[in-house]
Amino acid sequence: MAAGHESEHDRELTEFFEFEVPKERTGQRLDQFLVEKLPDLSRNRISNLIKAEFISVNGRKSKSANRLRKGDAIKVVIPPPEPLEIRPEIVDFSILHEDDDLLVIAKPPGIVVHPAAGHKKGTLVHGILAHCEKLSGINGVERPGIVHRLDKDTSGVMVIAKSDRSHKGLVELFKSRLVKKVYYAIVIGGKVAQKGCVSQPIGRHPGNRKKMTVLKHGGREAVTCWSVVEELPYGMTYIEVRPETGRTHQIRAHMAFLGHPVAGDRLYGGKHQSAPKENIGIKRQCLHAYSLSFTHPVSGEPLEFVSPVWSDIQEVLDNLRQHSDQ
Repeated sequence: MAAGHESEHDRELTEFFEFEVPKERTGQRLDQFLVEKLPDLSRNRISNLIKAEFISVNGRKSKSANRLRKGDAIKVVIPPPEPLEIRPEIVDFSILHEDDDLLVIAKPPGIVVHPAAGHKKGTLVHGILAHCEKLSGINGVERPGIVHRLDKDTSGVMVIAKSDRSHKGLVELFKSRLVKKVYYAIVIGGKVAQKGCVSQPIGRHPGNRKKMTVLKHGGREAVTCWSVVEELPYGMTYIEVRPETGRTHQIRAHMAFLGHPVAGDRLYGGKHQSAPKENIGIKRQCLHAYSLSFTHPVSGEPLEFVSPVWSDIQEVLDNLRQHSDQ
């Protein structure tokens, strides 16, 4: 077991679990078994606990891929969240709602949600820590309270968990597709069907690790529905998008797959991304998370939060409308 000095407070926050492997789980991977038994923990979190020797099988260290046998005794120790080493910073965002368990914000474009390589400062997490004294620590040091995310250049509504109980509840709501999401986007590539849904699995692009793509084999289920709001000049269309799943870059990858990438999206725009000669003000991907609707994970109250379309996208729309009138 990982060594170190442990305070009485830490011991109180440490969780312990013990499992005996039944006959029908013979041959199952250790990490798969524990994902089923401990649904509040992600497979990545379980893998990290195994590597750090917080999980043992028959009193011995193991590996995530080890196959289990009937009668194996598994012990799991979940240590308390590590002391946060990220220094709070003032970061720009608007608060739409706050209570003891939730913080709902409107995220501006250009802000990365959590620290990662190349983004060690100025993230949304830094700003939330400056606003809140404490956040749910379930996701560890670098992602406290984060239950979903928006891409750096996507604006709009986000919900953050302030308590562990709300964190677990929100994760289950997202997992069960009980959070209704509405986005607005300007897409390019000519005529768009008035409405429709695309159901194509998404996974990492084999030739570009920064990019997601529709895969014929493998990938994770992804469903995106859209309807046309307004046809615009220069082969552009303003659409409402309702993603039923929440995969990384889902809307951007699915719309590109349909031949209608989001305007201003340098990663997915490809050959379609030539801007009109007139200056219409596109400075980033024209994608905005307009609303989130869900049941409060603690009180059970039905909630809906709206962030009006961001001013820069509204400016693009206004400019395009002016050109359509000429």
